[in-house]
Amino acid sequence: MKDKVVLAYSGGLDTSFCVKYLTEEKQLDVYSALANTGGFSENELKDIESKAYELGVTEHTALDVTNRYYQRCIRYMIYGNVLKNNTYPLSVSSERIFQALAIVEYARKIGAKYIAHGSTGAGNDQIRFDLTFQVLAPEIKVIAPIRNLQLSREQEIDFLKKRGINRDWTKMEYSINKGLWGTSVGGKETLTSNQTLPDEAYPSQLQKEGEETLTINFEKGEITKVNGEAFTDKIEAIKTIEGLAASYAVGRDMHVGDTIVGIKGRVGFEAAAPLVIIKAHHVLEKHTLTKWQMHWKEQLGNWYGMFLHESQYLEPSMRDIEKFLESTQRNVTGKVIIKLKPYRFEVVGIESDHDLMSSVFGEYGEMNKAWTASDVEGFTTMLATPMKIYNAVNKGELNLEDAED
Repeated sequence: MKDKVVLAYSGGLDTSFCVKYLTEEKQLDVYSALANTGGFSENELKDIESKAYELGVTEHTALDVTNRYYQRCIRYMIYGNVLKNNTYPLSVSSERIFQALAIVEYARKIGAKYIAHGSTGAGNDQIRFDLTFQVLAPEIKVIAPIRNLQLSREQEIDFLKKRGINRDWTKMEYSINKGLWGTSVGGKETLTSNQTLPDEAYPSQLQKEGEETLTINFEKGEITKVNGEAFTDKIEAIKTIEGLAASYAVGRDMHVGDTIVGIKGRVGFEAAAPLVIIKAHHVLEKHTLTKWQMHWKEQLGNWYGMFLHESQYLEPSMRDIEKFLESTQRNVTGKVIIKLKPYRFEVVGIESDHDLMSSVFGEYGEMNKAWTASDVEGFTTMLATPMKIYNAVNKGELNLEDAED
């Protein structure tokens, strides 16, 4: 009997190559497993399954990890307003750990000797997969054909063509990874520093003109309503927002960052729902959290996002950060009003019973109600005291005119 290998399968070029390579060159029984993080429709899943069997897999399965992904990760990224380098909502980075977890569970279930993935040797995903497999299933060996053979996309396409595998190879010029929390688009222009993706490279296209109002209700940091419609299923709420915002081609951008392996990386993405939700949630927090809650949330939210990106989700401190982030959400309840327009959106404002912009104490730039003019004079005197002392002791060192010279 041949040894079993579970292939983390997406149906794209890299994993299509892996099926033929593992069956023909390695003489293994390939069990393809698609760990779905919310990026596929039923028709797409059926099409992927059909093509997997066409390629020669022994068995194919779809593992739905969308709910686990939301409960254990996405909601914390919303709480933390996580955007890598203030740009990227970690659409792919965050989902890989949950795909890897599902693959490990399936491999053990069927008694596989190997786990395989289609990551290259120059990206982040190889680390995310390998690290998770090493920590949770050290007895199972890992095979990464694309990385080991150092293949280009053109070489992969040529390999498959020679074996009679016909696909729309023009679409496979780009590596597209789709999940509940956004879609990444890599290839060609993203390998340069001075080019951007063409409009047709993005899976979603502009469908609407003009503008449209979108309202999102949050309760303790989680979405409860979209345009007044109640949602108990948070995943469906996110999908609804995605459908509305993506029709305006909202959420497209290019992310440049430092990879885990130490080189700079560039990727295009579209993440209509994540960017709208994070921005809306962040504005609601500005109204309902204190200055120091916002300050420390920003620090720990950044760390949470960085650890996710750097393949450190299993680090125990992540659970501690999650507890902190969840605690800060107790008053993050209210409605956020957003305007959707072609290729952009803007947050108009919020309504909340916890809004700290209370006019009882004062109206910024207009009227003070909770203090007097003499209170301000005394407060300013005390606030200035440390700097006055430093300046007096150090003989005018703080003179800005000298600094400018």
